[in-house]
Parts: sequence; structure tokens; C-alpha cells
Amino acid sequence: MLDPAQLAALAAVHHRGAFDLAAADLAVTPSAISQRIRALEERVGTLLIRRGQPCIATPAGQKLIRHFEAIRLMERQLSADLPGLGDRALPLRIAVNADSLATWLLPALAAVPGLLFDLVIADQDVAHEHLRQGEVSAAITSDPGPLQGCDSTPLGALRYRATASPAFLARHFSAGVSRDSLSRAPCLIFSEADRLQHLWASQQGLLPPSGLRGHRLASAEGFVAACLLGMGWGMNPEGLIREALARGRLCELIPGSYTDIALYWQVTRLAAPALKPLSREIRRAAATALITPSEADT
Repeated sequence: MLDPAQLAALAAVHHRGAFDLAAADLAVTPSAISQRIRALEERVGTLLIRRGQPCIATPAGQKLIRHFEAIRLMERQLSADLPGLGDRALPLRIAVNADSLATWLLPALAAVPGLLFDLVIADQDVAHEHLRQGEVSAAITSDPGPLQGCDSTPLGALRYRATASPAFLARHFSAGVSRDSLSRAPCLIFSEADRLQHLWASQQGLLPPSGLRGHRLASAEGFVAACLLGMGWGMNPEGLIREALARGRLCELIPGSYTDIALYWQVTRLAAPALKPLSREIRRAAATALITPSEADT
């Protein structure tokens, strides 16, 4: 039988990246965290944490973390079925993309009482990697999967439009949007994994041979604000910019063009029973906010 306190210490160090931060989360001393992990490593006979900046779990450590997270979720489900056990709010670690969080996801999270959320913000193209590595129990991702040991549910698609301020358009695209103008006009990029701007330009047949250059800005709301301020052009979720487009504060680079990104809700099968209420609310919110296959061509 593995010691839950030792497993909790292992998960906390991996998720927080440092022994002192893990200690603060668990309300113990860094020395206690170190002792617990050392004891667990001796118990399983292998290294579980690679010490560094940040500290990260080894493959063996990640397997134990997945085991620990599954146990915690099952315990929560058991406490719901047997109220006499008591019910403690459970921190649930899930990977979500920033645009979903900014547009439609929060009401779904708020509709599920009794959970504390530890949200890992990741581009939809790489969110499934957090799930694959055991970092999270569920993820909103553009990968249909399903990953091994997971169930995948299609949610619909987020529609993006390439937009910029009128002044930015006049300054950079006065002669129209072309490969040459796109190669020179700065765009907005969420992260190294963000290829959405490149995808849109490619879909229009206008991707410059040298690619695109731009500002790196890991914030959905920051994208909109930067566009409004004329810093660059960006692929913004339609729901975030509808009012700005209607008021003429933002304009489309190519009117009527858009890119739809399909999203999926992937959940580990071990966690699925405990997460049924959350999965239900996420499907309900997505059905209202996202583009359905029948709407994709409209």
C-alpha cells in the first residue's frame, strides 16, 4: 500500500516545480516534502523526481501521479455516494485552451459545485500532451484521439477571424492582403505551439515563404486588446470580437474568411465516472457556444 501523503508530495512537487512551493501547498515544511519523496523512492526502488529548475517527475513518477489522481477522483465519487464519509473539495487538474476559457467554458465550470479547478492553460494543439503524460485528468484539445485509456467527445468548433484595427489595416494593408504584406505586418502569436495565424494564411493561399513574424502574447483577452491598439493582426475567437467588429473598432483582413478549430473533451476512463457532472456541463455549454458540423459551412 502506497502512502497517500508521499504520493501527494510527489504530485505537488511535479505540478508546482519546486519543493518549497509544494510544501506551501500542502502546509508542511520543504524538509517534510523531501523526506516523503525520498521514502517513496526507496519504497518503489527508483528515482521519481528529477531535481532541477523546475523539478519534474520521471516516467515512473508520472505513473504514480496518475495513480494518485485517479484514487482522489474515485474517493470523491465515493464520498458523494456515501455522505457519511464527508466531502472535501477536490482540486481537479485539467488542460484547457485560453480561448475556450475566455469565451464559453467558465459557466460550465461554475455549474459544478464541490470541485476546485487547477487549470493548465495550453494551446488546443498540445493540450492532449498534458493528458498523455498524466499531468491532467481531462483536457479540451483539437486532437480527436482518443488517447490510450481515455474517452473523447466532440464538442464543436471555435470560429476564428483574422482581425486588426482600421489604423493597422491602413498602415500595413493599404494595397490589400498579400504574401508580401503578410510577411511584413506583425501578427500576434499565443505560444510556440500556436500555428493558427499560419493556418489561416495558408488557407487563403497567402502564407509567405518565410512565414509570419509577430508578438508573442499568451492571453486571449490580450490578443483582442493588442489588436484594438494596433500592435498587430490576430486570429480572434468570433465570440470575443463580435461587438468590436459591429462598431468598426476591428476589421477583418479578408471579409468573410474564417478558420474553424474543432475541439474535443478527452477524459481518462478512470476519472470519467467522477467527472460525469462536469462532462455533462461542458457538453451543454459547448452545444450553445460552438459551431456545429451543420453550421461549419455557413
